[in-house]
Amino acid sequence: MPDDMSAPLIRDRGPGGDSSASSEPGSPLIGILGTGDFSRSLARRLLASGYQVVVGSRNPKRSAPLFPEEVEVTSQAEAARRADLVFVAVFPEHHSTLAAAGAGLGPALAGKTLVDVSNGLQARRDRDGDGEGDGEGDGEGPSHAERLAALFPDSTVVKGFNTVSAWALQAGPRDGSRQVLLCSDCPSAKRSVKRICRRLGFTAEDAGPLSAAREVEDLPLRLFPAWRRPALCAAALLAFFYLYNALRDVVQPLLLATGGSQKRSPLYKLPVETLNASLPCAALAMLALVYAPGLAAAALQLRRGTKYRRFPARLDAWLRARKQLGLCAFTCAALHAVYSLLLPLRKSARYKIVNMALKQVAEGAELWDEAEVWRMELYLSAGVAALGLLSLLAVASLPSVSGAVNWREFSFVQSTLGYCALAAATAHTLLYGWDRAFDPAQYRLYLPPTFVLAVTPALAVLAGRLALAAPCAARRLQRIRRGWESGRNIRFVLPEDEDGGRSDSSSV
Repeated sequence: MPDDMSAPLIRDRGPGGDSSASSEPGSPLIGILGTGDFSRSLARRLLASGYQVVVGSRNPKRSAPLFPEEVEVTSQAEAARRADLVFVAVFPEHHSTLAAAGAGLGPALAGKTLVDVSNGLQARRDRDGDGEGDGEGDGEGPSHAERLAALFPDSTVVKGFNTVSAWALQAGPRDGSRQVLLCSDCPSAKRSVKRICRRLGFTAEDAGPLSAAREVEDLPLRLFPAWRRPALCAAALLAFFYLYNALRDVVQPLLLATGGSQKRSPLYKLPVETLNASLPCAALAMLALVYAPGLAAAALQLRRGTKYRRFPARLDAWLRARKQLGLCAFTCAALHAVYSLLLPLRKSARYKIVNMALKQVAEGAELWDEAEVWRMELYLSAGVAALGLLSLLAVASLPSVSGAVNWREFSFVQSTLGYCALAAATAHTLLYGWDRAFDPAQYRLYLPPTFVLAVTPALAVLAGRLALAAPCAARRLQRIRRGWESGRNIRFVLPEDEDGGRSDSSSV
């Protein structure tokens, strides 16, 4: 039995050097036009996967040392003539030079498959503002792949590998699960490139016809498109609460100070104390925003009496942004915990503690307050519980974790435990406020305390969840989500109960 492992990686091409046989029978000879980073990484990956590779360069002698010895570097015309399938790995602005009369690549590439791996310098504008593009272009004309197809009408162009970096090609099998999006108007050419993708260790995904290349080319150029709105929302909430706290705790004392009555400027509170007071408020408000759209969607389904109607576009976008909003809320809560641990280390905090100790010794009075001690104990316990549950929600949102649980487990973590986290965070805030919401002295400049603004939406969301948990609403919502529609004459029967009877039946 022959030993396949002892066979040479690159077989002899014969005396003429013009054979198209590759290292494995039936494998095409792969050509690469271009000698950049992507071209070198692709040549190494193809070589390691058992392909023969020929690289076309405008200066073969200078480019040959950049490639392994097994890779033949020749002129662009020679590489195009000998290759069965060609990767065009040059910048898109240089595509026209390949079709120039002096290059002579048109006849050599006729009837062959060209794989365009290029990307633009700037993504097309997003018309609807959702950060996902509309696939219709932006007035800049066709995609690079479509322009390449127009330059070489006798060749078949496949758009692909533009979403894969040179590092991913060099990393080898550990990045083999990375997807490669392919689009072309020729199914047979697309199948040929798919076979190469699988042999290189990648997963090929059909992205449609060549007209979809405009969308595929924009994918590597987008910077966290799903995070744009949630990040702006988080920044706006944090800025609002920071300015609100600064107005109440810093600006107001400065305005009311007269003469030398202001011994110490309250501006020292801005870097740490004011920021630490703003982070939990922003976290609680964002956590309320995570579960508010689910309540709105449920209320809309109850009102419509069906689940087969699309939600409004804004509500749909809000629902899809819940994961990002939750992670932003967790970030603010974690920063609040870190800042809180650092509060006693500040010089101002130690100064206040020494002053309180001296005052207690001078007056001979004990400062122990039973109600205040219990408030602080419960306040800290609820905060730790809320942060722990938020940490669990953040970990469960990771793709590697969410992919390892079933739908019921994922729903339990994200819904049931999520509402528990919201309730714990709300209790943490209420224990912090205690009875200060009813103290007129806390309404400085006629502004309510900050925790009142933060806890109000959270209480509204929890109240809405309790309303939907009522038997009348929960039962109707369950039927709707199982296919029941108001106004249709369809018999709907719930599963049998423990007594063997029917728990409910109604005419739809």
